[in-house]
Amino acid sequence: MNYNYRYRLRPADALEEQLAWTVDTCRQVYNHFLHRLNRTDDTSAYSEQKLLPYLKKWWNDLKNVHSKVLQKVVQRLYDNLSTLHGRKENGYRVGTLKWKAPSEYRSFTYSQSGFKLKNTSGRTKLWLSKLGEIPLTFHRDLPDNAEIKTVTIKQEPTGKWYAILGVETPDDPPANPENPERCVGIDVGILKYAHDTDGTAVESLDLSNERDRLERAQRNLSRKQHGSANWEAQRRVMAERHAELKNKRRDFLHKLSNYYAREYELVAVEDLDAKGLVELPGNSRNRAGAAWGTFLRMLEYKCEREGTHYVAVDPKDTSKECASCGVSTEKPLWVREHSCPACGFEADRDANAAWNILSRGIKKRLGAERSESTPVETALPVDTSVSAKHVVETGSPTLKEPASAGE
Repeated sequence: MNYNYRYRLRPADALEEQLAWTVDTCRQVYNHFLHRLNRTDDTSAYSEQKLLPYLKKWWNDLKNVHSKVLQKVVQRLYDNLSTLHGRKENGYRVGTLKWKAPSEYRSFTYSQSGFKLKNTSGRTKLWLSKLGEIPLTFHRDLPDNAEIKTVTIKQEPTGKWYAILGVETPDDPPANPENPERCVGIDVGILKYAHDTDGTAVESLDLSNERDRLERAQRNLSRKQHGSANWEAQRRVMAERHAELKNKRRDFLHKLSNYYAREYELVAVEDLDAKGLVELPGNSRNRAGAAWGTFLRMLEYKCEREGTHYVAVDPKDTSKECASCGVSTEKPLWVREHSCPACGFEADRDANAAWNILSRGIKKRLGAERSESTPVETALPVDTSVSAKHVVETGSPTLKEPASAGE
């Protein structure tokens, strides 16, 4: 299996200048081959990579960049071109590839060679060809027998440097169980971020303080003269605020998705068009902030890693259909309770949707005969509300909430 591990780099000032110089040189190489692409017919990544040795004869700076890094720059250009063509074939209106400005090109990649993890005097360092050893915060170990295939060096808008290690493990992912017993359906929303069929309702993460700080930083930036030293300092502050908000959200999503992938043998979710939902009028900020697409992507790859069935089902009418009898009932969004006029079944609106998602997921993955084995009337748990803060602190929504002072 393939994994990416991200670590914070701690380069000295001189080495940080070298890293920035390497990024900018790679950007210029990218623009050079984009210029050739726009004026030369029948080019390919392989044919252009073969020109790099000749390019070094007159572009002397390229001798200070590892050969694999330059090859990956060319590959990056043609990967972008392939993505552009793919979107065009799928009916999207696309333009052309643009030259990269310094703020738009922030990384370079070593592939197969030119890098090594070293332990020097008890501290882990990353050795990079043409650059040297860079200390890093090695906050978690790599999997056993893992082989590092790629190393990507990236500078975030905050100015901090990171190394993303692409590793490959010899072990195949665990096989999905043929007859999963621990199954769960999850309905995602805004008022409650996740409501599952075990009765757990996880509240949405409160990021209001982070958003307020970001807005203040944006207002302060608007008052600075663009390009001045004060403007650049405030831009860094605003980037830090963006990073705080992003990291807090991703930490919550990682822990929640990790819990479901490890605790269950089958996880059923809605196959949401997250981007399309954000583009709908009204409440788009909350839908964007919920990051449903990110959560579902995390959940999918973690289910694969843990050997858990991941099933994405058609989201149409999951809130309208009765999970007990299947009769569809129209209800506006502000109605948060499901009450079936046909069979009398009553439940929270999101809980009803979660049961429908689970039923569809079992039917899709295991067959119609298994979908009948989860009638909601046989096991309706009592809903338990769990705060997002509790998930962040414990990594699990099932542990008991910490007792308040005085209890």
